[in-house]
Amino acid sequence: MSAAIRDDKRTALEVKQNTQELRSWSDLPAELLELILSHLNLRENVRVSAVCKRWYTIAVSVRLVNQPPWIMYFPKFGDLHEFYNPLTRKTYCIELPELCGSRVCYTKGGWLLLCRPRTHRLFFFNPFSRESIKLPRFEISTQIFAFSSEPTSPNCIVFTVKHVSPTIVAISTCHPGATEWTTANYQNRLPFVSSIWNKLVFSNGQFYCLSLTGWIGVFDPKGLTWNVLVVPPPRCPENFFTKNWWKGKFLVEHNGDILVMYTCYSAYPIIFKLDQENMVWEEVTTLDGITLFASFLSSHSRTDLPGIMRNSVYFSKVRFYGKRCISYSLKDCRYYPRKQFHDWGEQDPFESIWIDPPQDLSVFL
Repeated sequence: MSAAIRDDKRTALEVKQNTQELRSWSDLPAELLELILSHLNLRENVRVSAVCKRWYTIAVSVRLVNQPPWIMYFPKFGDLHEFYNPLTRKTYCIELPELCGSRVCYTKGGWLLLCRPRTHRLFFFNPFSRESIKLPRFEISTQIFAFSSEPTSPNCIVFTVKHVSPTIVAISTCHPGATEWTTANYQNRLPFVSSIWNKLVFSNGQFYCLSLTGWIGVFDPKGLTWNVLVVPPPRCPENFFTKNWWKGKFLVEHNGDILVMYTCYSAYPIIFKLDQENMVWEEVTTLDGITLFASFLSSHSRTDLPGIMRNSVYFSKVRFYGKRCISYSLKDCRYYPRKQFHDWGEQDPFESIWIDPPQDLSVFL
């Protein structure tokens, strides 16, 4: 009799414990559940979303379809290069003696475009596969370069522009496998425009160039045409035009949209989108879930990142001993970490750049 009572009590206790365990999972706070689900890969996220309606909503909000770019650091001495993942806040290192004596110019698709000023050489280099692609010699008088697609693509075009006079620019193009560069002078339609073009992106088959004073020049590599858009630069607060203010300007492309961002020390970033139909700049207060990654030499955009990274701008600067990337949330209207804005006038433009990470992390072993 007593044994039967003990068995009943044990069974009742197990049922109670199981009920409490089920209740504890179903009653998890949304913030905690979001944190847990944000660490799942895409397949795991899809499976978890089938548990219940609440889990589905949270799983979709943190579903990771895209990977954010990483920050690649270029050492002043030695060959050890660091790569920082802003999502996991982890740092990886690779010895890259192949980059000795070179300077980074641009990046896209995991490929770097670098130059060796002493030998007038430009070359592509993939730091994860160690593949290198040489380009013809070029008299390097500017550090402003961009390329349209990965150098393994037959459509890859390398582009650079420099001012010859206030009314004339010299544009040079090349492609992997070419034996020489092609250079031609083009007349600016707007003679009063400062033609020091210092930010470049490729979009809709054309190279877009942002001048120091905020004008946009467009080069069509197929039609071989150059045009300065008749769009007055966006208006900015007076405090943006201080010493080294131009270093805090960034040009980004996203699905055909052209975005310009101005930052200046403690002032909040101001972002403008080019209305290409009406040819005017529109200030935007939300990125609609897009995440921007800004650095001096090339900037990038991403969608479908974890919820905590969306509608934000990430800068290529890390604080707290490499533990936290500086970012600005348009939703919260504040920098993270708090009061950790950065004076871009103090940073070496060639210190770091955003780069697409490898799919296989074994390259760091």
